[in-house]
Amino acid sequence: MKRKMNGYLLAGIGITGIVLLFALIGIFWTPYLPTAMKYGRFQPPSLQHIFGTDNFGRDIFSRVLKGSGTTLAIALSTVSIGAVIGTLVGAVTGYFGGRIDDVLMRLNDALTAFPSFLLALLIVSLVGPGKKYSVVLALGLVFIPSFARVMRTEFASLRNRNYVTRARLMGAKTGWILFVHLLPNTIRVLLPAFTIGFNNAVLAEASMSFLGIGVTPPDASLGYMLSEAQGMLKAGPWYAVSTGCTIVLLIFGVGLIGEGLQILSREVS
Repeated sequence: MKRKMNGYLLAGIGITGIVLLFALIGIFWTPYLPTAMKYGRFQPPSLQHIFGTDNFGRDIFSRVLKGSGTTLAIALSTVSIGAVIGTLVGAVTGYFGGRIDDVLMRLNDALTAFPSFLLALLIVSLVGPGKKYSVVLALGLVFIPSFARVMRTEFASLRNRNYVTRARLMGAKTGWILFVHLLPNTIRVLLPAFTIGFNNAVLAEASMSFLGIGVTPPDASLGYMLSEAQGMLKAGPWYAVSTGCTIVLLIFGVGLIGEGLQILSREVS
């Protein structure tokens, strides 16, 4: 079981690391200006343009480098919002229970009752489409309920453990108990949930950009680029292949990390 766990983690870290390396390189350097339209339309992959060029004559590899960073930034920001706020809600409801649990969980259920993608579309339309922060805000709010429910269950299962009872008897404050004694013991659940949320955020951002309400020019994201590529499958299939494979690699790699973390948590418990 240990070898299987290490295999999942190592493979996931290696695959995700490739996309992360793309994103980091794209922050500081790209072989060509991603927005420059002067390299010839629909040039196939070559030594000069390893992913080819698109219908505007832009270098696709440069745009993938830049778009990977945008997609990663949006996904990480989105999941972080959902994880932080959801963990706070889950900690309060799971630890205290009672009326505060009823009120907050009913609000949580109300948010969950709406289809998450439609709720994100509504928020984006209110804040304003085409902006990074509107996509992050919309998806971040959508991810809160799932994290809140997972963390509520975990905090509720831990609140009556012996070490928590001893901390109360020693006069420890509630905040100290929640975030020093209980929170570290929820990491085994939080990390796999974070990886699942990250993959969902990547897919959600790609879907929104695909529909034209996510990231828009001059910014480049993998989802928006895939949306562009759908109309060029005959003239330049390499655009869709390179962009789509980057998204698949990212999701597959993070998924393997999540699987490895889940096996690790079962081993520990």
